[in-house]
Amino acid sequence: MISPATIVDAVLRRAGDARRFLVGLAGPPAAGKSTLAEALREGLVAKGESAEILPMDGFHMDNGILAARGLLPRKGVPESFDARGFIDIVHALKRAEGEVLVPVFDRSREIAINAARAIPRETRFILAEGNYLLFKDAPWDRLDGVFDFTIFVGPPYAVLEERLRQRWLGYALPEDQIGWKLYGNDLPNGKRILENSRPADLHIDLF
Repeated sequence: MISPATIVDAVLRRAGDARRFLVGLAGPPAAGKSTLAEALREGLVAKGESAEILPMDGFHMDNGILAARGLLPRKGVPESFDARGFIDIVHALKRAEGEVLVPVFDRSREIAINAARAIPRETRFILAEGNYLLFKDAPWDRLDGVFDFTIFVGPPYAVLEERLRQRWLGYALPEDQIGWKLYGNDLPNGKRILENSRPADLHIDLF
């Protein structure tokens, strides 16, 4: 398994003397994207760089909107995100013209809090992570070519299944609800992402 330190070195080589450098980390739910993003941020900071993480989770539509559209049981599918908002924020960060306010997802309440965190203009590395950063379908295809370096994390199906089960067990859900979330939503989404994402600069099978 490739180490975060090796990836950090690769990112630094690719970045050269760029003032702003965007890394996109994509993959199915429970692939390890958030964990990898944190490890890369820590590695970059240890090298004397400035880095911030932009999770796509902050762009979940509100549950009220999802319920009205019949999407609440399918929360996490591409249509359940504010794609335009996420894409606009990524482009604003790419321009590096000033501070950018970004939302934060509160998983305990299942809500996104708008403008909850500021990414300063002087931040050099932006580590965007989410399911659909390399997705081929519109409107996510508008992100094609925006990131300076892309990473796809795609564990085997059995690993995803176990990680997702453990995630929902942590919320003390009954077994029937866990079964629906796994086989009715999360794993079909994961399969869709694995089969319909653009190639990345770096593909990791397991993290």
